[in-house]
This record gives sequence, structure tokens and C-alpha cells, in this order.
Amino acid sequence: MPRNAALPDTRPPAGLAIAVAVEAGDWPGEEELEALAQRVTAAAVADLGLAVPDGCELGVTFTDDAAIRALNAEWRGKDKPTNVLSFPAFSVSVDAPLPPMLGDIVLAHETVAREAREEEKPFGDHLAHLVLHGFLHLVGYDHETDMEAEQMEAAERRILAGLAIPDPYA
Repeated sequence: MPRNAALPDTRPPAGLAIAVAVEAGDWPGEEELEALAQRVTAAAVADLGLAVPDGCELGVTFTDDAAIRALNAEWRGKDKPTNVLSFPAFSVSVDAPLPPMLGDIVLAHETVAREAREEEKPFGDHLAHLVLHGFLHLVGYDHETDMEAEQMEAAERRILAGLAIPDPYA
């Protein structure tokens, strides 16, 4: 899966407990997905200088288009699958202290795989980008306005570059 799987630090950031669940879809093994989630969140925490409270929790669920379509319809009023959804446990703004529970990130295999093929990106790189994108939403980033989008995309580019993953927006 990720060509960067050999990067040395696959531990979660200090204080952060990441619960990975594979519910549906043709995903790689849970251990590999957990290592990817840990590597991406560790890079984001370090880059952003986040202070993670002890016992902070994050859930990452890997599922399929049918499940994410139902979630997207219920929570966003959009009856179609999407690549990633974030469900913050608390409302957080950029640079605010993190809550004890960040929330959940949910990813849909078919959409992630299709996008990676269409954009000619390695599956692991695209998945890492989407895990990062979901994580940034949980720590206060958004892309509702042009300014917010620029700030979030700049953070994504910088953090992914630190993981040796090319600019996803190039």
C-alpha cells in the first residue's frame, strides 16, 4: 500500500490513542492502516505544534461507498458517496487547545481507490492525504471560504511533503 510504509516513526503522537476499525471494503490489513494513521497524525501534530492532552482519542473507520453514502445523506444531506467524512466530537478552532476526544474519520474504499486511479496517484499517498484531511478538520481546519481552503491546503502540502508524499493538488 503506502510506498512510505518504511518510514521509521509509526507511533501515534504522545497522548493520542487511535482506534482503527475496518468495517467494509477491500482495504489493506488493519495493522498497515493503523501504522498509516499513526504516521500521518504524528506528522500533523509535530508540524502544527499541537499539544495533545493525555488520553486524547481519535477513531478512524475504513468502510465502503454504501456505508459512507448513508452517513453523508444523514449528516450532510448529500445522498452520494464521498471519499472522507470527519465527525468532530467538539467544535475546535485552529490554535485552540485540543479536546480530550477529537472525533472520527470515516473513509470509503471504492471512492478512494477510484480517485487514486483517476488522478494517477499511488493509493497509499492518496489515502494518507485523506486521513490528514480528515484529521485537520478535527483540529479546527476547514475549507468553506477561499482563505480557509488556502490555509488548509498549505498545511496539507507541507505535512505531506514531510512524509515524502507529492503535492496532492499539483
